[in-house]
Amino acid sequence: MSYTPTQPKTVPTALLLVAPFFLWGTAMVAMKGVMDETTPFFIAAMRLLPAGGLVLLAGIAMGRKQPTSWRAWLWISLFALIDGTLFQGFLVAGLARTGAGLGSVMIDSQPLAVAIMAHFLFGEQVGAVGWLGLGLGIFGIGLLGLPDEWILSLLHGTAFWQDWTIGSDIVAALFQHGEWLMLLAALSMAVGTVLIRYVCRHADPVMATGWHMILGGLPLAGWSAFAETGQWQQLSISGWMAIAYATVFGSAIAYGIFFFLASEGNLTSLSALTFLTPVFALLFGSLFLAESLSTVQWVGVLFTLISICLINQREKLLSWLRPDQGQKTAEKVVQTGTFESKS
Repeated sequence: MSYTPTQPKTVPTALLLVAPFFLWGTAMVAMKGVMDETTPFFIAAMRLLPAGGLVLLAGIAMGRKQPTSWRAWLWISLFALIDGTLFQGFLVAGLARTGAGLGSVMIDSQPLAVAIMAHFLFGEQVGAVGWLGLGLGIFGIGLLGLPDEWILSLLHGTAFWQDWTIGSDIVAALFQHGEWLMLLAALSMAVGTVLIRYVCRHADPVMATGWHMILGGLPLAGWSAFAETGQWQQLSISGWMAIAYATVFGSAIAYGIFFFLASEGNLTSLSALTFLTPVFALLFGSLFLAESLSTVQWVGVLFTLISICLINQREKLLSWLRPDQGQKTAEKVVQTGTFESKS
């Protein structure tokens, strides 16, 4: 399938382009804000199940075809497990241990993993600009995910592992920081982005999205019922409103706008705006949750956002540097339909 990217010509169109990223970023803040009143996996289930139902109802109203073949349901189930259950599960577990803004930066690092997988699975060209972006992204994620004291000890010429004794669990210490759980969420989302190509070969993308939310939300709801207590007893009206916002606006409506824009061919404009999700999350997390980052983390955010821009805009940048090669790379990307979806 071939797409013809279009540029926004009016203020409403420009606002529509920004809307999904605004909704995803602010939904992270809403989810973080209600964490003290409920439990993580209850939030994850509530975000997926009602939103999936809304997407399916919208698909039925639009006359979309339901999946029928066993191959379609097999791919949807796999997509649900990875992009639904694992992604949302890691996300809420990480969000309970880190800030909304910082967590959103880690989540939006998934284009790095998508670029690598698409290179090996579909032969997509990464190019010099893309590899530079990957390198900067890995460095930025390291600054975000590793404890500040470890980074500072290396800068001062000492090795942080010298302070570890036999029996110390470095991995457990790392996962006390929610950034690494967010990184696992980003990797799950990246795998889901690759899987959606196979899903769309056998099922309508809108109906597949709705069913993957429902099927992916059921294990989260089961785990919440089995392992969590006090899921809703302490929820205030504002807490329920925050969950409703993350469900309706952060999932159903954001997905709907995203698919509408993608179907209209605004892929270049959309990919250029990917970095806005963590920007909105950082901004509103600071305003409403009083979240703050250390100097090391701000440097990591900067490197990560630069890497996202380099990865998403590598064809355009390459066309500026080497017009002939950039055109060939752009044609390759259009032919394979590369573009990362959001969750």
